[in-house]
Amino acid sequence: MLVIEPTKGRYLTNWSDINWTGVERIVKRLQGRIFRAARRGDHAKVKNLQKLLARSASAKLLAIRKACQQNRGKQTPGVDGVVCDTPEARFALFEQGLSFNGYRPQP
Repeated sequence: MLVIEPTKGRYLTNWSDINWTGVERIVKRLQGRIFRAARRGDHAKVKNLQKLLARSASAKLLAIRKACQQNRGKQTPGVDGVVCDTPEARFALFEQGLSFNGYRPQP
């Protein structure tokens, strides 16, 4: 069971329990904080907020929703050859992690 930001302590058990307006609000607020810090020239704050956004459960949920539900290419498999066309598959993708552990960008 996972706890994410918009549920305020509730356990998230399936895709239909997600409060999408809350998820979008959290991501938009973080993006606004990044914009304001960049405008002020506070580069350390920008970097920290970007890291927070990239690791945020809300951002991951929103990315999965946009790529697997709202995108025109939602039926096209990605580089891993997987199509997440059911709510169970999308929730399993979220639970697997989508982490940066072991990620090394190519030059």
